[in-house]
Amino acid sequence: MKLKWLGHASFLLTSDSGTRIVTDPFKTGGPLSYAEINETADAVTLSHTHNDHNNPEAVKGNPKIIKAGPETVKDVKISGVTTHHDDAAGQKRGHNTAFCFDIDGLHVCHMGDLGHELSDKQASDLGKVDVLLLPVGGYYTIDAAAATRVIEHIKPRIAIPMHYKTSKCTYPIATADEFLKGKKNVRRTAGSEIEIKAGKLPMGTEIVVLEPAL
Repeated sequence: MKLKWLGHASFLLTSDSGTRIVTDPFKTGGPLSYAEINETADAVTLSHTHNDHNNPEAVKGNPKIIKAGPETVKDVKISGVTTHHDDAAGQKRGHNTAFCFDIDGLHVCHMGDLGHELSDKQASDLGKVDVLLLPVGGYYTIDAAAATRVIEHIKPRIAIPMHYKTSKCTYPIATADEFLKGKKNVRRTAGSEIEIKAGKLPMGTEIVVLEPAL
């Protein structure tokens, strides 16, 4: 599987057979100055309806729009776990779907705008996570400390931070620095894309920091 961070909470997942999934495509403008998404995909997952996560029209190829699950798109199985956009059971900002993808022998989970730590049931519903994509910027989502506790709870093999302040994202959220502070198993890449193989995962949890493609 190849995984490419487009920016914010949007990723492109590409299976070895070429199936392409885009998560949470954003609308450019206002606090987001990332370039427009210009990808073709077989499916788009939307964790919730806020503009910075809900622009399926940007994705080419007449993709299947998935707001819940379960769904199967070619060789990729997709399921959803209901969570919340806040720590008040959705009363402040609504609900959020965490999407999981079974792709090339990997179980990949994208947490959308998760706003709270997970219950034991929610963690169990996610299953054994190989690759975790999670927000770390705080304010609208969990912050660095809560994201760290989510990782400790789920114990993924790879964790990739998203939804944090960059030079092209000026929301009132934190950069990734607070989340990365004091962590030992951190790998920074020079680009936006990595290839992950089921038989070549790290033993513990490795944090991989990507550069946004857009």
